[in-house]
Amino acid sequence: MPIEILMPALSPTMEEGTLAKWLVKEGDTVSSGDVMCEIETDKATMEFEAVDEGVIGKILIDGGTEGVKVNTPIAVLLEEGESADDIAEASAPKADASSHAAPADASDKTAPAAGYGRGETEATAPATPKDSDGKRIFASPLARRIAADKGLDLSQMKGSGPHGRIVKADVEGEKASSASASKAEAAGTPAKAEAAKPAAMASGPSADAVMKMYEGRDFEEITLNGMRKTIAARLTEAKQSIPHFYLRRDIQLDALMAFRADLNKQLEPRGVKLSVNDFIIKACALALQSVPDANAIWAGDRILKLKPSDVAVAVAIDGGLFTPVLKDSENKSLSALSAEMKDLAGRARDRKLAPHEYQGGSFAISNLGMFGIDNFDAVINPPHGAILAVGAGVKKPVVGKDGELAVATVMSVTLSVDHRVIDGALGAQLLTAIKDNLENPMVMLA
Repeated sequence: MPIEILMPALSPTMEEGTLAKWLVKEGDTVSSGDVMCEIETDKATMEFEAVDEGVIGKILIDGGTEGVKVNTPIAVLLEEGESADDIAEASAPKADASSHAAPADASDKTAPAAGYGRGETEATAPATPKDSDGKRIFASPLARRIAADKGLDLSQMKGSGPHGRIVKADVEGEKASSASASKAEAAGTPAKAEAAKPAAMASGPSADAVMKMYEGRDFEEITLNGMRKTIAARLTEAKQSIPHFYLRRDIQLDALMAFRADLNKQLEPRGVKLSVNDFIIKACALALQSVPDANAIWAGDRILKLKPSDVAVAVAIDGGLFTPVLKDSENKSLSALSAEMKDLAGRARDRKLAPHEYQGGSFAISNLGMFGIDNFDAVINPPHGAILAVGAGVKKPVVGKDGELAVATVMSVTLSVDHRVIDGALGAQLLTAIKDNLENPMVMLA
């Protein structure tokens, strides 16, 4: 039976995307791993590979089409012995056909949408199997090969692919599949639950009502792209569903600035130049280790307490932002963090980050100090437990321990905290630990 190729979910937040362009045409033969098209997600442009081998029988969605929903058929693949005449039969409505679609989740190591995408590879598959009545059993080449290796009877299996087609996940063992499903359910799988939700746009007057309000005024109407829609939906959800509270501290940077200048002078022969932001990342990573109960995320009906310090950092790009994650930051040197941050930020601006590079983490940093902003309150990026908003370092009068007046470089920071995860006293401990690390930078090298 011809195989419907469905629009994949290439990131947990993707609900629709732009089919940018096809790299194959009708009549072309494809094999597993061949790149068939480019898809623009809410975050990046990604290549979409074939899993099965066959002939492109029909392209259903033209290149350049925007707003293609996840799991929408975009093309039809013909297997050996099939022709374009078989496509009409395959596309005819089937009872409960939607229940056979595979989970739209880019982290699923089988195909992200009904048996297609990265992760499923194949070798030479056994001949097409048939049941006791001589009817063909529809299974992917990889599923046939695994079944043959394990001595499994495909006629006794129920397929989860399109129109009941048996795919890799179906032959890996019912126990393994059940265990995986139970584990995902127990962990809350916030990313999958989120991916299944419709995109919630900001509440308020309807578009028509707003347009009428500004009749006769000169304006330019800007259509929302995928990234802007996702940002609007996620931030609206965050402010509506997360009980934010805010903790503020002033941090004196003079010792840090002197220490940084000395280090940069020594690192100059190696071409390394540390930024204040590199120290902030390290300070937060070590603080999460000092206050481990604050290194946590909200997972629907439970809290997940992380052991490593996976710190996300907001990076502004044209039309939106990314939050690439620096994993295991507590174990990395300042120079290693600096190099990694420069690499991630550069590829974020070029929209070349892979999903695993901007997903996860328990804590985030948003630094607007370089834009001259003194202080601000950042919105928590779910499922993170907190985010640190960093302002500019400015010269201010301060009162010393002995009551004397002095001038110091002071940076204002605000810690936005999810009260479901972190209580006030715990949040205060975390912010104090961050402050202590930045005001005593030598301890970060100990």
